[in-house]
Amino acid sequence: MLRLAPVLIVTLLVAPILAGLAMALLPAFGYLPALGGEAFSLAPWRALAAQPGIGRSVAISLASGLVATAISLAVVLLYLAAATGSRLDRWIRRLVSPLLSIPHAAAAFGLAFLIAPSGLLARLTSPALTGWERPPDLLIVQDPWGLSLIAGLVIKEVPFLLLMSLAALPQLDAERRVAMARSLGYRPAIAWLKVVAPALYPLIRLPVFAVIAYASSVVDVAMILGPTLPPTLAVSILTWFSDPDLDQRFLASAGAILQLGVTATALLAWWGLERLAARLMAGWIARGGRRRGETSLHLAGKLPILLATGIAFTGIGGLAIYSVAGFWRFPDALPQSVTLDHWAQALPSLGGPLASTALIALCSTLLAAVLVLAALENEQRTGRTASKALWLLYLPLIVPQIAFLFGLVVVMEQLGTRPTHGLIIFGHLLFVLPYVFLSLSEAYRRIDPRWTQLALTLGASRNAVFWRVRLPMLLAPLLTACAVGLAVSIGQYLPTQLLGAGRVTTVTTEAVSLAAGGNRRVIGVWALVQACLPLVGFVIAIGLPKLLWSNRRGMQGAP
Repeated sequence: MLRLAPVLIVTLLVAPILAGLAMALLPAFGYLPALGGEAFSLAPWRALAAQPGIGRSVAISLASGLVATAISLAVVLLYLAAATGSRLDRWIRRLVSPLLSIPHAAAAFGLAFLIAPSGLLARLTSPALTGWERPPDLLIVQDPWGLSLIAGLVIKEVPFLLLMSLAALPQLDAERRVAMARSLGYRPAIAWLKVVAPALYPLIRLPVFAVIAYASSVVDVAMILGPTLPPTLAVSILTWFSDPDLDQRFLASAGAILQLGVTATALLAWWGLERLAARLMAGWIARGGRRRGETSLHLAGKLPILLATGIAFTGIGGLAIYSVAGFWRFPDALPQSVTLDHWAQALPSLGGPLASTALIALCSTLLAAVLVLAALENEQRTGRTASKALWLLYLPLIVPQIAFLFGLVVVMEQLGTRPTHGLIIFGHLLFVLPYVFLSLSEAYRRIDPRWTQLALTLGASRNAVFWRVRLPMLLAPLLTACAVGLAVSIGQYLPTQLLGAGRVTTVTTEAVSLAAGGNRRVIGVWALVQACLPLVGFVIAIGLPKLLWSNRRGMQGAP
């Protein structure tokens, strides 16, 4: 049975995506017999080209993907160069998991409440520094250039790329590389950028591609922070797909294929930037420069990461304040009264979405954990690694969600499958599975094989070794991987909305739907609940091993 696990994982990751892309491609060229499309046609593409602002939508989607990724990667690399081994580094590493657990929508709401003309930042600086007695007439959130969208994406993608970098660094023996460069007279930050960064980037290229794909096709963050006239391409596609006029499905299909092309263009452009950066980097390394710029690198490495971390947590704090705020006139820094009325009004409607969120997240995460454990155990027993197929894990993350999920919905409609929790669990599994595998695989492969050999020499079977030796030793990393999976599932908006046809509501779908309204207090309640849910998983992942293995320090953390 274990031998089937890798095949099953590959099938689960590849088959739905290929089927979804195929069923998005056919209606894009007018062929969908169920809706009267009996012949191939370019009419959907002509209708797409005639949409007002379609060129600007494409440009903003493309730019947001490239710029947000470039800024996030620069912040991470500069931080690692400037702060590795410092007290700040230890502090930031402890905060990576909480930052990563904050759903994109919750982080976007937090940023919006912080930078809006009447937001916390304007209140804290007014009127003393700004002279504002009333909110300024400035379009900051949902600005036409997508700057607030880029900022929201950077805040969330920095922790992801940092986590991927920290996981890859042990393969490079970075300390020895830096020590060797320092023996030649290079300062620490310059040495790290010249001898570690070029070797690190190939190891995190696939996560970087995943960030580009997500940032160029994101829906929920774009609905909260992105421009509205016109919106980003992905938001427009969702609007067309949700239109009561079923003929709009052809237009949505064409838009989905265009989104695939936009993301592919972004990846191709990034590949070109890689080649350019490699040449510039080679020239910079060859020129020497052992000391010049060290101080600037330290500032550039520490300030942006502190700013991103501070904004993320301040935004969540702002959600908490708005959720209990009573009367609050501008420019008062804090509300004049505190009330629980908003929570009391929201509690009756929280039950259903909370139950759906928990059910979907738990089921998809448990299924992913079982499949990943089976595949990794098969690796241990056969001695074969899955390195050649590792890129397949990123396939659901690199292919835009809006491109293949739309086609997947058409496939399910053709099969007569009704929108149910089971269908949504399947959709979430596509995105939870890669994260659980990436979170657990390194710890699983690093277990000293002598433990297994010792147990086998004592007469234990292979199954007994797994259940009584390997699994207890892996409890901490397994729970951490499950916590990551729960956080990913809780934050999923598009799979829930499309595969559930709007009939299955979760905390995330309800929070994002409130973005169109102007009641910040109600939004604060729902967004705060969404932000706190993933933290429960991480609290359990950290606390349970310490409780169970209180007398075994070596088993309280990852091996």
